[in-house]
Amino acid sequence: MSTTQEASQNKTGDIFGQLTPHDHEQVVFCQDKSTGLKAIIAIHNTVLGPGLGGTRIWNYSNDADALTDVLRLSRGMSYKAAISGLNLGGAKAVIIGDASIIKTEALMRKFGRFVENLHGKYITAEDVNTTTQDMEYVHMETSHVVGLPESMGGGGDPSPVTAYGTYMGMKAAANKAWGSDSLSGKKIAVQGIGKVGGHLLSYLHKEGAKLFITDINNDMLAKYAKDMGATIVKGDEIFSQDVDIFAPCAMGAVLNTANIGKLKCQIIAGAANNQLDDENVHGPMLLEKGIVYVPDFLINSGGLINVYQEHIGYNRETAMRKTENIYNISLEVLRVSADKKLHTQKVATELAEKRINDILKVQSTY
Repeated sequence: MSTTQEASQNKTGDIFGQLTPHDHEQVVFCQDKSTGLKAIIAIHNTVLGPGLGGTRIWNYSNDADALTDVLRLSRGMSYKAAISGLNLGGAKAVIIGDASIIKTEALMRKFGRFVENLHGKYITAEDVNTTTQDMEYVHMETSHVVGLPESMGGGGDPSPVTAYGTYMGMKAAANKAWGSDSLSGKKIAVQGIGKVGGHLLSYLHKEGAKLFITDINNDMLAKYAKDMGATIVKGDEIFSQDVDIFAPCAMGAVLNTANIGKLKCQIIAGAANNQLDDENVHGPMLLEKGIVYVPDFLINSGGLINVYQEHIGYNRETAMRKTENIYNISLEVLRVSADKKLHTQKVATELAEKRINDILKVQSTY
């Protein structure tokens, strides 16, 4: 089901109908007038363990769009954990509003109270427009939070690890496409240079890639253009650049029929969640076009790997080593895709679902 279809179904009032296609276990709507909190927590699947996923703050056009986003994101977290071999389920939370206006200590602590009321079934972390400081506030009300500062025994900001995993997946795709994982001299277009995209640019610049960048933050664009010699591209023009690799690192559903038609790249490998507007339409479209695509929930799983290590006892070296394995998992997904002539999103989804179903059999005798 596409993002547009899900939003449309939601606006008809068929809430349970929207949960059914992806088998969500629980959705919690949170509201507190005193702090201005409006949030949705979606728990997709907890077969492998408690649902872990970050909390993003976003100024959605309407509540229906917020629900669509949190359902898609939480499902992605289940698959991300499963394909990475983590003992975690999938969940996500969104807080509705403009972060620059609504975000306060009181609001984050009230959100922490709602997390605490789920008694460990949901573990939160930082995401778009939330920080380690915000997680400190949440931690004042609940222990079910990761992404805490290193000074508190946490792993700190997971963005650098997400970027490293994305870099590993991109190199695996290069190996598949060109027989070498070197990115030196490759032209790479990066859409979105926020926390993850910025760190990814650093890896690519050090390897000698030629960078093309776009973002809504003009100051950041100017900084990376100056520091790394990146070429600034306006908005949607990023899709039609004559590059080797396109790296979507902003919001989801950017790979749709119109945008895929503009692409001239051989590889898509980026950190954004839910990149395909409709997996069943646009996954096959990329395969038919001969574009090597590393599935989003695989390539961007480094951040989850990092906070999982925090959940069980943080060790930076272990987190980085497991994140580096994204390279090998990506190669395997690309190999199976080529052998079976299936699009990579389907291959990765089937691998994730197989692990969930296998462990469900183990737990059935408890």
